[in-house]
Amino acid sequence: MFESNDINTLEIGTKKGLKIHRYLFNELYDFAGEIRKQNISKGGIRFANALYLNEILIKIEQMPESTFDKVIAKYVEMNIAHTFLEGNGRSMRIWLDMILKKQLKKVVNWQYVDKTFYLQAMERSSINHLELRTLLKDNLTDDVDNREIIFKGIEQSYYYEGYEKEDE
Repeated sequence: MFESNDINTLEIGTKKGLKIHRYLFNELYDFAGEIRKQNISKGGIRFANALYLNEILIKIEQMPESTFDKVIAKYVEMNIAHTFLEGNGRSMRIWLDMILKKQLKKVVNWQYVDKTFYLQAMERSSINHLELRTLLKDNLTDDVDNREIIFKGIEQSYYYEGYEKEDE
């Protein structure tokens, strides 16, 4: 996706922009890139009802992206939607960075975002996303074209999802 420069052709912040999921998981899941049709939950959190998911995604797409706070509000809503059966977090963190890059000329330097604090902030974000906004804002960088930051972010994303980091 990065090598081919396809990442820069995505419709950022849109339902079509969610094809990030297909790129990441095409060889792993037969449902890669397909909006889920089943209801799902994780850790006691029920995500958006599958029956209304397409309508919810249209509303999320229409949300403004003009400030950091508005971008994070959109990210939180996308997390609540949880569009796919698996791989939402990894896809949505890239989706978030692409919105931040386009709108604010910033990305999150995920390698400095503590896993425990991030997961706790995400869990509470549907009620109040101040904690998440603060955590991410403290780790923004304007080094948006640095491949190492992007790839370290993807590596960190797998760590957030429970995969162990290799010792360096």
